[in-house]
Amino acid sequence: MSTPAALPERFNFAEHLLAQNTTHPEKPAFIDDSGSLAYGVLDERVRRMAAALRSLFLRREERVLVLMHDGNDWPVAFLGSAFAGLVPVAVNTLLTADDYAYMLEHSRAQAVLVSGALLPTLNAALTKSDHEVQKVVVSHPQAPLHPSEIEFEAFLAAHAPLDKPAPTTPDDPGFWLYSSGSTGRPKGTVHSHGNPYWTCELYAKDVLGLNESDICFSAAKLFFAYGLGNGLTFPMSVGATTLLMGERPTPEATFKRWVGLVGDVKPTVFFGAPTGFAGMLAHPQLPAREQVAMRLVSSAGEALPAELGERFKAHFGVDIVDGIGSTEMLHIFLSNRPDRVRYGTTGWPVPGYEVELRGDDGKPVPDGEPGDLFIQGPSAAMMYWGNRQKTRDTFQGGWTKSGDKYVRNEDGSYTYGGRSDDMLKVSGIYVSPFEVEATLVQHPAVLEAAVIGKEDAEGLTKTKAFVVLKSGQKATEDELKAFVKDRLAPYKYPRFIEFVTDLPKTATGKIQRFRLREQERG
Repeated sequence: MSTPAALPERFNFAEHLLAQNTTHPEKPAFIDDSGSLAYGVLDERVRRMAAALRSLFLRREERVLVLMHDGNDWPVAFLGSAFAGLVPVAVNTLLTADDYAYMLEHSRAQAVLVSGALLPTLNAALTKSDHEVQKVVVSHPQAPLHPSEIEFEAFLAAHAPLDKPAPTTPDDPGFWLYSSGSTGRPKGTVHSHGNPYWTCELYAKDVLGLNESDICFSAAKLFFAYGLGNGLTFPMSVGATTLLMGERPTPEATFKRWVGLVGDVKPTVFFGAPTGFAGMLAHPQLPAREQVAMRLVSSAGEALPAELGERFKAHFGVDIVDGIGSTEMLHIFLSNRPDRVRYGTTGWPVPGYEVELRGDDGKPVPDGEPGDLFIQGPSAAMMYWGNRQKTRDTFQGGWTKSGDKYVRNEDGSYTYGGRSDDMLKVSGIYVSPFEVEATLVQHPAVLEAAVIGKEDAEGLTKTKAFVVLKSGQKATEDELKAFVKDRLAPYKYPRFIEFVTDLPKTATGKIQRFRLREQERG
């Protein structure tokens, strides 16, 4: 790879992305269910949004909550806020009024950009909260607006485009993303203006090889770190087109886009997650290879079982490029490559990032032994807002603690062992829940599995598996135990198996094992 250019003293990431695309103003930047948004029109609308927000007398670095479904207005809201020197706070659209009340108070957002369908939930949050906002801007309202609210298009139309961006630096706060908060209140993760530049240069261009002819489609929504790169910063950095979908990424909704039934285009690049791939491969409407145009498929969010990747490749003729990223690092830092895929591993460090595995004593562990994963790279977040202790725990000098267990293999690739707090010690030996889960899903009747520790009658920790079977399939407890015993060391097989209809998951599709542990404790 060629070394990316150092960033200038003045750098605004919204201006940077717009500047990459001035030579093709007529080309579609985004396509949603209502139509396409050309790069030239996007540039104008971003600048209008910046001017409109400035008219509210918002000051530099004040926060703007972005509570919107994916669509052509989302990048206008997000980039317009950043262009103005404000800090967009992208939030999950699947949360409750209590969650939004917390985020409003925590971020002290001075304005909210919201989808009409989400306005009732926002208003409930504003009622619950002591925090007041100056303006609520509503995209595609579904009912008459209150005098304190203004329609998105009217807000833009009332202001001429802003000529120049705020004179931000690469190290100025650029935007916030809230962590999933699966074990407590979500953490406001503060990223700089420079961070998206590095993820685009080091991962999107160098590892994935995205180019201007690509049509990108992400199952992960724009408010996630993974989705923000996949669906906004990555494609814009190379002048590609993004297909946006406001609805949930069900197999049926995803397949409609894959085969070109929306926007008259077929994605060439798809970004998904293992849970989604499992559901799609088990779906009766799975498209045939000749119906799709995908040249590249990416996976993150949770480790990809080898069996899933192999089945996907057998059906579509395209590998799934699995990697791991985090909200704290903004995007993927450890990944397979399109020309170098080793299923069952998360691949190799992305150029520009260093990874290190450390034992309980804080020292590096040898190859083949599990250790806690630490990352060093240019896209690390600045801090968790208002949470000094968590910031210190996670951001340790130049290193970021991921909270994941990994093993380094002889070829330099890394194999996932589970979340650090999910690892089990059985008979005095560490057992990775993911390894047992990945083995169970190889059984033809199993759709999903989650493994936790459970004390047996003697008070010793053993593995317990919660298993979701595929529709119309059957399997017995003894059959699955024997299946795992044949493939893993004997001490790893699940001593207990419970068949369930579904598994608890976060909004990103990650299995919430802690909820299963709580359920076991009663």
